[in-house]
Amino acid sequence: MEDLYQKLYHMLFNVCTDCIDALEEGEYAKAHSILIQAQRTCEEEYISRE
Repeated sequence: MEDLYQKLYHMLFNVCTDCIDALEEGEYAKAHSILIQAQRTCEEEYISRE
């Protein structure tokens, strides 16, 4: 299970970087979409490993 948390951490860290870049460029809708997709992806990954 620890490897799952490491994978999810890395996924979210990269998404945060992408989201920050989008916000700095004033692309608020893109940042919003990035976060929603990341939430869905991580949730699916977590549920599939249970």
